[in-house]
Amino acid sequence: MSHVNQTVTYDIDHKSKVRRMNLFVSISAALAGLLFGLDIGVISGALPFITKHFQLTSHEQEWVVSSMMLGAAIGAICNGWVSHRLGRKYSLMAGAILFIMGSLGSAFATSVEVLLTFRVLLGLAVGIASYTAPLYLSEMATENVRGKMISLYQLMITFGIVLAFLSDTVFSYSGNWRAMLGVLAIPAVVLFVMVIFLPNSPRWLASKGLHVEAEEVLRMLRDTSEKARQELNEIRESLRMKQGGFSLFRQNGNVRRAVYLGMLLQGMQQFTGMNIIMYYAPQIFKMAGFQSTQEQMVATIVVGLTFMFATFIAVFTVDKTGRKPILKIGFSVMAFATMVLGYCLMKAGQGDISSGLSWVSVGMTMLCIGGYAMSAAPVVWILCSEIQPLKCRDFGITCSTTTNWVANMIIGATFLSLLGSIGPAGTFWLYTGFNLVFIVITFLLIPETKGVTLERIEKNLMSGNKLRDLGQ
Repeated sequence: MSHVNQTVTYDIDHKSKVRRMNLFVSISAALAGLLFGLDIGVISGALPFITKHFQLTSHEQEWVVSSMMLGAAIGAICNGWVSHRLGRKYSLMAGAILFIMGSLGSAFATSVEVLLTFRVLLGLAVGIASYTAPLYLSEMATENVRGKMISLYQLMITFGIVLAFLSDTVFSYSGNWRAMLGVLAIPAVVLFVMVIFLPNSPRWLASKGLHVEAEEVLRMLRDTSEKARQELNEIRESLRMKQGGFSLFRQNGNVRRAVYLGMLLQGMQQFTGMNIIMYYAPQIFKMAGFQSTQEQMVATIVVGLTFMFATFIAVFTVDKTGRKPILKIGFSVMAFATMVLGYCLMKAGQGDISSGLSWVSVGMTMLCIGGYAMSAAPVVWILCSEIQPLKCRDFGITCSTTTNWVANMIIGATFLSLLGSIGPAGTFWLYTGFNLVFIVITFLLIPETKGVTLERIEKNLMSGNKLRDLGQ
């Protein structure tokens, strides 16, 4: 009887340790998302004061904002090699160091050239975070909570954006843009310390032939030793392919399908038009009567809070409802909201704008942000980290993450041209069309991966199953 009690006590203690370790892994990797969000959000409040301090031209202002995207694209490209050679843990550590250097360097910049240099460095950190954190979480999590863990990363991005807006509001009264930029170093130091205690990814360890170490990590993350051994055997099976990376991509058509699907998903995420909505939000709020700077800052915080709270929908439903239903609903919501918003802007352009129509515009802006936050924002990152075969995962996610940042730059570069050629209403209706197309693509191509192991998805891919059937 005492032996049975000891066994039960051991099982309870082990499961408790497993839960704590999984929670620590989730929070640590998701903290990279917080820094990502802080960096995205902080520049909007700091830019007016930076412009005044350095007497920036409009072209220089564009460079201050877009230099981060340039660095992120470079970081995503380079990090494929770094993540493969050094592992996910040390990639996150490198990202934390770059965040610290970029934040402090930006805060103490003595010229616009120095500021741009450190903004690119911050971009490198963002590129590493956007690449490594979802990948690391997907490789550490069990299939039944994988979506929730990666959604938590997306939630932390939105939380970071809200914190950045709040921080900007606090420092805006004194105009202290250096404090706005420098405060990012604090959570970066916390991330660095936490990453020191993180285990390496068991799939990365196994890919390097370190099977004993991989099993030790899996024992820390799974309820039973049997589950750990079974998962390690599945990982070993998936590693039997001889080639890896680009050579595997070049020689295997099934691998190319997964890589191209990842790139398509990231392109879809960006061409929903969400960046345009965020860009246009202040003007929409101005139409609704938010005239003073303080009112517009409050409205901006409301946008960030909408983004954050809508992401909770994905966190709590993505592993129950599934990936595809959430994407279908999200694209439908965004198509409807951009269509109505385009109509409101058309009326405003004709001088026919009532108080009711102004508030409809605000409502549609919130609805579009909510639709994006609950669907394409987290789910695309989840799917991209799930569909790539292990031997080609670094290369595949490098391609999809780089596509995200390149598409982001294309959106930013074409927005003003679109406004000039087809007008605000036409621009939003164009994105309505994109979202409708994305609903069709989701039906035809996107797989449902809820509750399916990464190894099972890979087996289906390599067996030549249709892309939409990878999760069966």
